[in-house]
Amino acid sequence: MKINNVCIIGGSGFVGEHIAHLLAAQGINIRVATRHRERVKSLLVLPTADVVEADIHDPKELDQLLVGMEAVINLVGILNGDLISAHVELPKKIVAACKRNGISRLLHMSALNANIKGSSAYLRSKGGGENIIMESGLETTIFRPSVIFGPGDSFLNLFVNLVRRLPVLPLASPNAKFQPVFVENVAMVIAASLSTPTTFGQSYDLCGPKVYTLRQLVEYVAILTEHNRTVIGLNDWLSYLQAMVLEFLPGKLMTRDNYFSMKTDSICGCSSVNDMTAVFGIHPTELEEVAPLYLAHHMPRERYFGFRDRAGR
Repeated sequence: MKINNVCIIGGSGFVGEHIAHLLAAQGINIRVATRHRERVKSLLVLPTADVVEADIHDPKELDQLLVGMEAVINLVGILNGDLISAHVELPKKIVAACKRNGISRLLHMSALNANIKGSSAYLRSKGGGENIIMESGLETTIFRPSVIFGPGDSFLNLFVNLVRRLPVLPLASPNAKFQPVFVENVAMVIAASLSTPTTFGQSYDLCGPKVYTLRQLVEYVAILTEHNRTVIGLNDWLSYLQAMVLEFLPGKLMTRDNYFSMKTDSICGCSSVNDMTAVFGIHPTELEEVAPLYLAHHMPRERYFGFRDRAGR
C-alpha cells in the first residue's frame, strides 16, 4: 500500500509544518488547509505542497479540500477556546467528509490521557474526538503525545519568556510530571504510519525518554538561558488561584482547565517509549540534545556574539 496524496488539516501549525516537510521530502503530494496562506511561507516553497485557504469547519470546503486525496491527517488542537468545536465536532465533520469522498485512511492527533472522563475539559474533549475516530469504520491511527518540544515550540519558549521577565517565578503545579517528546520524532512516527497497514486501528502514546516535573523544566530553561531565577512552587490552593487570575488576563498564560489537566501526569512509562522504537524504529530524542540548540539565542552571551557578527567584528 502506497499513499501519494495527503490532506493535512492543521498542517500550518507547529507539528504540521514538520510533517509537511517530511512528506514532501518523500515525494508525497500534500494539501495543507490554512486560514492565512501568507503566514505559512515555509510550506509555499515545498515542491509537492498545495497550500489552500479554507474554512475547515465548513463541510463544503472540506469536500473541496479532499478531492483527489487518499488520506487525511488531522492535527487540529487548541488548549483554550471552543474545545468541543475543535476536538469533537471537527473530527465528526472530517469523518463524514472522508466517507463522502471515498477516503478510508485517517490519522488523528489526540493527546496523552485523552478520555471522556478526564480531569479537564481539554482531555474530555480530546477523548470525545478519539471515540468518533475509533468508531468511524475507517482505517484510522491515533497518536497521543505528551508535550511536544522543538524549534518554535510554545512549551519551552513560554518558560523562556517567563524567566526573562520575572525575577521570582511563582509556579503553579510544580510537581506535575511531563515526558516531553521531540517534534521530529512525532512527525517521523506519523509519516511512517501513513502507508503501514499494521498501524490501522491502533493508538500510540508518544513520549520522550525522560520524565520531568514542571519545576525541573522551568529551572532547566532558566539555567540554559543564563537567567538566575528563584522558582517558588505553589501549593494546590494557590495554584488554582493563580490559574483563575491568569485566565482573565490578556494572553491567558494559564487557565483553570490547564490546572485541571496537570492533575493527571502527562507521562507514558517505559512501554510506550519502547513501542516507538520497536514499532517504528525511532529512538526518542532527549530534551537535552535539542533544547540548547534552539534556546541558545535567548542567552545573553549568544546575543552579544550575534551583535558582533552582524557588525562584522
